[in-house]
Parts: sequence; C-alpha cells; structure tokens
Amino acid sequence: MKKNIYSILRGKFLISDDSFKNWRIIIFISFLAIIMIASSHSADKKVHEIARLTNEVKELRSAFVDGRSKLMRLKMESSIINKVAKKGIQISEIPPTKIRVKSNQE
Repeated sequence: MKKNIYSILRGKFLISDDSFKNWRIIIFISFLAIIMIASSHSADKKVHEIARLTNEVKELRSAFVDGRSKLMRLKMESSIINKVAKKGIQISEIPPTKIRVKSNQE
C-alpha cells in the first residue's frame, strides 16, 4: 500500500509502459474541467446581465410612472384653466350643445 502511494506521488504512472491510458484519462478530465470552468463563468456573466437588466427595468418603470403622473396633472381641468387664463382665454358659460344631422339616405 505504501509502495503504491509513493509511486503515485512520484508520477510513475505517467512514465510506465501502459501510461498511454493514463494520459488519455488525464487529458479528458482536464478538458472536462476547462469546460466546467468556462460554463461557470458564462453562467456568472448571465446572472450579472440579468441583474443589470432588472435594475434598468425598475428605473424605466419608475420613469414611466413619473411621466404618467405628470401627464395626469397636466390634463386636469384646473391646470388647463390656469394655463389658458394667462393667455386671456376664459371658460364658456354656455355649455356646448350637440348638433345632429339627419341624412336623406336612410
């Protein structure tokens, strides 16, 4: 047992006569490790991209809500009355009436 451990630590399995099988396995495991590291980096990059896009969506949503609330304030009748009063336009005291046109082609 002690002899086997020393032979592994000294690397005799890499230079022995049947070392070609060992080298194939070592290269295969190294290749798998490189693929695993690359996929891990790719996954981390995607997680960071998702976090960045989530923050951007939150910012855009808050800008949209802010713009919508400003629009609602601008569309209010009282704000429109104040703005047109500065230009000398007043509200009509007579309410509008509907005009109905009867067509002869009925």
